[in-house]
Amino acid sequence: MVSLEVCANSTTSALAAQEGGAVRVELCDNLNDGGTTPSAGQILTARKLLHIKLYVLIRPRGGDFLYNDTEYDIITSDVRFCIDSGCDGIVIGILKSDGTVDKERCRELVQLAKKWGLGVTFHRAFDMCVDLYQALEDIIEIGCDRILTSGGKTSAIEGASVLNHLVEKAAGRITIMPGCGVNEHNAADIVKFTGATELHSTAKTRMPSRMEYHNDHIIMGSFYGDEYGTDVTSADRVREIIKVANS
Repeated sequence: MVSLEVCANSTTSALAAQEGGAVRVELCDNLNDGGTTPSAGQILTARKLLHIKLYVLIRPRGGDFLYNDTEYDIITSDVRFCIDSGCDGIVIGILKSDGTVDKERCRELVQLAKKWGLGVTFHRAFDMCVDLYQALEDIIEIGCDRILTSGGKTSAIEGASVLNHLVEKAAGRITIMPGCGVNEHNAADIVKFTGATELHSTAKTRMPSRMEYHNDHIIMGSFYGDEYGTDVTSADRVREIIKVANS
């Protein structure tokens, strides 16, 4: 049975993931930046309403995964908040400037989480490593439960060959979870080509705003976008991805 984790950009998306049959949610914010840590309100409300597993992305900003001491303090504080909030797990990833895994800091976070019974996923910082196979061994060594990865490529379907090799190299020691660009049109192929038993997807759809008045002469962010629509996970897409992945 192939299971699906949904990358949910809000509590609303998390509830849709649950409705559609996802086994776990990775709650985050700012998907356009690759995801950052969601607000306290999102975490607490999601924990109150979800009965599936709730993992929280621990990433203080977009950009690279090399963090200074202040940023690491933020990361540690966010992990402690997730522990106090009753989350099931955290999603982390810290690198050194040479493209290797920062084993010392990551191990500290893993030990802190596991002390309180939380699981740990290593996120797509993995895909930015200089040597994916050495990074695999390092992440196994520090005690993570799974790696979210696109095989070092922009999408999981592009990285399918590498993902297959990672699954083989992992040999059951850690779960390799393909993510990025996973949808109902390619989920079956990704499972077939990689041998993965877990998938990761946003399963999102565009929801129009209920605003009646539109000001079409303003851009609120740094880049042009639709100010009157939001991306939300679709329960129907979640169901379909799970269905085709297990076909």
